[in-house]
Amino acid sequence: MRARWLGTAAVALALALGCATPATAGSEHDPQRTERVRVGTGWLKGVVGSDHRLFQGIPYAAPPVGDLRWKSPRPPRPWAKVRSAEKPGAICPQLPVAFGGRLSTDEDCLFLNVTTPKVSKGDRPRPVLVWIHGAGTIGSGDVFDARRLAATGDLVVVTINYRMGVFGAFGHPALKDSGTVGLQDQRAALKWVRRNIAAFGGDPRNVSLFGVSFGATAAAAHTLSPLSRGLFDKVIMHSGFPTMDAPAGAIYPFLGALPVYGWKSDADVRGLGTDMAKHFGCTGGDALACLRRIPAEKLLTYPRGMSIFQTYAYGNRELPGVPESLLRKGRFARVPVLAGATRDEHRTFVAIRAMTGSPIRNEDYPAVLRQAFGDHADEVESTYPLSRYENANVAFAAVMTDRMWAKATKEYVDLYSRGNPVYFYEFADRNPPEEFPFPPGLPSGAYHNADIDYLFRSPSFERRLTPAQLRLSDAMIGYWSAFARTGRPARGGLPAWPGYTTTGHVQSLAPDGIGPVDYAAEHRLPFWNRIAP
Repeated sequence: MRARWLGTAAVALALALGCATPATAGSEHDPQRTERVRVGTGWLKGVVGSDHRLFQGIPYAAPPVGDLRWKSPRPPRPWAKVRSAEKPGAICPQLPVAFGGRLSTDEDCLFLNVTTPKVSKGDRPRPVLVWIHGAGTIGSGDVFDARRLAATGDLVVVTINYRMGVFGAFGHPALKDSGTVGLQDQRAALKWVRRNIAAFGGDPRNVSLFGVSFGATAAAAHTLSPLSRGLFDKVIMHSGFPTMDAPAGAIYPFLGALPVYGWKSDADVRGLGTDMAKHFGCTGGDALACLRRIPAEKLLTYPRGMSIFQTYAYGNRELPGVPESLLRKGRFARVPVLAGATRDEHRTFVAIRAMTGSPIRNEDYPAVLRQAFGDHADEVESTYPLSRYENANVAFAAVMTDRMWAKATKEYVDLYSRGNPVYFYEFADRNPPEEFPFPPGLPSGAYHNADIDYLFRSPSFERRLTPAQLRLSDAMIGYWSAFARTGRPARGGLPAWPGYTTTGHVQSLAPDGIGPVDYAAEHRLPFWNRIAP
């Protein structure tokens, strides 16, 4: 599973999917020998497998400990001896939840991992992909097995750790650039890539930033931040939500409507930080110094601390305005964009809602719609009648997939297409291997995050795929690697993928066929644009 986003402990649980693959690269690599590479801070020793090289646990910034807690990342210190890069570095502080994450209180965690194909002298520099994992409160870069992607796609793949939750998005009136140090960590990793990736055979002039869910939204933030300009050349966003809102009860029945989903204002973050400081008895001029003395494990268990500080702040140097407003004003990086979502995004969240005690009974379907849509509830129910679905959970998942995910995805893709070449996809394998057990009566469909293992294809995941799914995975790796190389997902032997910017084409990716889909009609977007403009 992998990692995600939002704003209460319950939502953080719902978004925990996206933090870890079923098997990690560290558990399945096949090293035959070691190999040394020199970066700016010293020599590294990684492992060489049958078709790849893997270097793990590389420090891209100084340990953010002690007085550096909540400060901008500092450069890493050089080392004199050859440093082993044969195992992952420590993961950033996090608490495990039912669907992902591992316990860690180690703040010395700013490491990245580099996977490359086998290389020979004289090889041309390869395109580089830099991956931001999801969740925002759990996860790490090492759980994403990039060997197949790197070897088959002929790419250099970098996966990163970054500070999360109360360590990565904390704000306080006395703290410069509140609520953004996790974003700054990601930028520090991009700067490291520009300086060092040539040593691994990568092309520092051809770097694509990509991520899923919270990681995709963070990637969008980098397209909007003036401080990240020039550090990447393309961007790929899986199931991101830079322009999303959420109706009341969309995730859990006790959550109200969220007009800005995935972001917080600078003022809100600073206020939340002031409340946390008071909780720990840290007030006055030395409040930050006091908070920096609090052990990491206590900060992790601050009530809702990891979730209320899950999202990045806007209204500062990093993000100078509301992200949606910046997009509408065209204030984004002019780079090629590949973006999309899964066919049944919200099945994941309805499943977690059901498994954590809030399933939707058939008799409650009208009331749930009334909570979410008020006077429009009857219209929604007539458009999504319960009789069309197996049960109310499946019906509500269809409603929210269309209202939240499809509507917002098309909105932000439309905005990027005003200035950039854009390629739009929908992952439509409705019977993928499941990362967690869906409850009885709720088929997983093409659930949120289901597409990621088709790219980060570990041997254990590969064994679970049908021949048609293997072909789909191969096609996706082909498209993604072509986009990383040229800015166009065009590869010989694969169906054509016209650009969305000029044609409005949306590419459906399914085992039974790859080709165009009428995304707006499939997700009833004319209806949603009328009742929820």
